[in-house]
Amino acid sequence: MAAALARVSRKALRATHASLLIQRTLATTAEAASPSAAPKRITESPDRVWWDYRGQRKIIPLGQWLPKVAVDAYVAPNVVLAGQVTVYDGASVWAGSVLRGDLNKITVGFCSNIQERCVLHAAWSSPTGLPADTSIDRFVTVGAYSLLRSCTIEPECIIGQHSILMEGSLVETHSILEAGSVVPPGRRIPTGELWAGNPARFVRNLTHEETLEIPKLAVAINDLSKEHSSEFLPYSTVYLEVEKLKKSLGISI
Repeated sequence: MAAALARVSRKALRATHASLLIQRTLATTAEAASPSAAPKRITESPDRVWWDYRGQRKIIPLGQWLPKVAVDAYVAPNVVLAGQVTVYDGASVWAGSVLRGDLNKITVGFCSNIQERCVLHAAWSSPTGLPADTSIDRFVTVGAYSLLRSCTIEPECIIGQHSILMEGSLVETHSILEAGSVVPPGRRIPTGELWAGNPARFVRNLTHEETLEIPKLAVAINDLSKEHSSEFLPYSTVYLEVEKLKKSLGISI
């Protein structure tokens, strides 16, 4: 008798459990089918402020000073020119560089180039009595990641990458600084010499052939900059390729 009662009670428990499972399944299905069960969309607050983001500004005027860039100079889109900055004809300033002329003038001469991630600045005054502006003359190549502050670089020089030129330093014409050189304040690099180290020291005199190669490097980089600048022209340059194709096929243009 007891065994029969136990079997009946187990059957009743199983039936009760099955009915509870069926009820839960039906309730879940009904919730999923109802519109209120759909995921709620996040509504924007009416107090939200919409910012007018126009990206990085390349030309930043400061007071009465507005950076000046020659028509045929190449300045990469993410370069910052602030204040008293002048980039002359044929010069190029490459990606990521910052020329901050808020305290004094910065000039990049004809066919000179400032390569990637360079920083040029100018102090109020120079401790050596020399001009405090940063002056880069013609056919000068400044290697990537260099720092120039209130220095003067005469025509046809090469400044190796990661170099640092401090206030009042002077690099005379036909000179080369090797990569990683540090020129202390007021130091003068005489013409026709190769210097290197931290602080920079005389290594040797340049040969005549080496001095002839300095402006050629600047011209080669200037030619390369023209290919980059053509990507930012407001019109297509495909017509140039068409003219080349016609010329190669002997078709009159």
